[in-house]
Amino acid sequence: MAARIRIADTTREEREQIVAESIGNLSGLCDGCSPGIIEMYQDYIDGRKELREVNAAFNARYISGMQGPERNSCAADGD
Repeated sequence: MAARIRIADTTREEREQIVAESIGNLSGLCDGCSPGIIEMYQDYIDGRKELREVNAAFNARYISGMQGPERNSCAADGD
């Protein structure tokens, strides 16, 4: 059976779980990308865009050079 990921086939809670399981535990990473990634998928969680639409929009920004989520460095101050 194929995984249910379409908005019409899932509840908001299920979509939150799908995103959480897909991106894993990013809160422990030092580059601070978790908020940007979670924000990127908020339209899917809220039922406004399908996953394919969210991913296509991200790819379009990447290819066009538009700025994506800001990332912080792990380097200590002064490096």
